[in-house]
Amino acid sequence: MKKLIVDMDDVLCEKGFIRMINEFLGTNYEQEDAGSYYINDLIPKDRLEDWVKWYYTKNAYDYVDIVKDAQEVMEKLNKVYDVYIATAYVFRDEPKVSGKTLNDKYNFLSEKFPFINPHKFIFISNKELLDADIRIDDSPKKLMGKASLKLLFTAYHNKNMTEEELKENNFIRVNNWKEVEKILL
Repeated sequence: MKKLIVDMDDVLCEKGFIRMINEFLGTNYEQEDAGSYYINDLIPKDRLEDWVKWYYTKNAYDYVDIVKDAQEVMEKLNKVYDVYIATAYVFRDEPKVSGKTLNDKYNFLSEKFPFINPHKFIFISNKELLDADIRIDDSPKKLMGKASLKLLFTAYHNKNMTEEELKENNFIRVNNWKEVEKILL
């Protein structure tokens, strides 16, 4: 079986951080308002300490939506591929709270993707260390590393990547899980 590594945030689930930020700040931001990969950059610097304390009392995965068709297609892929979920968990703004983030991610994956063996959950920041035949991720940086097929899952922060950039990096853009299904099944 070919090894398939799938990212979690903005691939399997989405919109959690922006909802948390809006609740914390009392705002109505959209993900695109972040202007970068890090939605947390919307938090004013003078509120960062309060944000970290507030974040620590919450479970980000209580705020997410599961990306449309992700569960259905992942279950099908799991029958054909050796599927792993690789996700970063270190909270950039305060690494000390990362253990809680890891726990919340694990519990979410166990509940929402029960057909994936939890021994195939990989919590890692540098995904280049992982070898795979196929990678699916929303971060171009995290698609680097060994893989013969690299699928860039469209997200708010990578929409402006040009066709030329995709080609240079050997990425195929996928906009949803049905497109993933057509390519891989």
